[in-house]
Amino acid sequence: MAAESTGTGAGASALITGRTNWHAELEERLAQFESQQAAILFPTGFAANVGSIGAFVELGDTVFSDRLNHASLVDGCRLSGAQVRIYEHLDLEDLETGLKGAATCRRRLIVTDSLFSMDGDAAPLSELCDLAERYDSLLLIDEAHATGLFGQHGRGLAESMQVEDRIDVRVGTLSKALGSLGGFVSGPHTLIDWLWNKARTQTFSTALPPSACAAAAAALDIIEREPWRRDHVHELAGRLRGQLQASGVPLVPQGVGPIFPIVLSDPRSALAAAAELECSGFLVAAIRPPSVPQGTSRLRITLNCAHSAEDVDRLAELLAEILSGAAQTHPQSAAN
Repeated sequence: MAAESTGTGAGASALITGRTNWHAELEERLAQFESQQAAILFPTGFAANVGSIGAFVELGDTVFSDRLNHASLVDGCRLSGAQVRIYEHLDLEDLETGLKGAATCRRRLIVTDSLFSMDGDAAPLSELCDLAERYDSLLLIDEAHATGLFGQHGRGLAESMQVEDRIDVRVGTLSKALGSLGGFVSGPHTLIDWLWNKARTQTFSTALPPSACAAAAAALDIIEREPWRRDHVHELAGRLRGQLQASGVPLVPQGVGPIFPIVLSDPRSALAAAAELECSGFLVAAIRPPSVPQGTSRLRITLNCAHSAEDVDRLAELLAEILSGAAQTHPQSAAN
């Protein structure tokens, strides 16, 4: 219906003529879903992060970024003009040291993924809230890989960890669990009004296609009506994690949810393993630099609710066989 009534594209930015009833309805649905006063759409999740960070910090401010944050958060920090301090992954002591050293700057902002896309581990959101409050800092989290999968209502890890009301800026995407396109920020009216006026990646970008808005709204309905889908994903994730650990496959110790990185170090080993899995009917991405640091090329397994227990069992069996063969062929690479 959206495509039939409005065509395939919005034709202009939201502040000119690109915002339709479909955009307004989706923003209202997102605010309701997130239990917030309002929401604002961005053309991509990347644009949501870059635009939001740039709207809150600038020259004279300091922004603190986890070393393994998504590139959109990294670029948002760099482009903001603020001084950028990188703290070691999940290292709260390193972050606190940086916050103490920035006590005299005008504004401090901590940015982090909630669920890290390449390692599948979770940020310690409660502790980050404590530090933000202690050092009078803003806290921005990106729930891109957690929206639809965590929390009683599927809002993400902030809901699951019961810290939603302590986080200043919550960014989400429509292109992962919701299966559509775009990004969004939810929050109080004052926050969203500020972004309407200050987020350049929203102001100067063509609005989302109306059909993408309609698809995202339908996906929100499914998330709310069918919680069994995320329950199924978590059951599968627990099953796969247990089988891989029993087979001696190395995993990120703190991993949660449906993302499983298997580090093979050598890019060629990752590509060869991915090709072998594809021949057996499993599409598993081989991730190489610059998406991950040098020496950490990996297979990145992602489960969804369309998978079955039988799929997981077969995948675990194949992985054990492939990795055992790789270790015998390239013992030095396996040792790394």
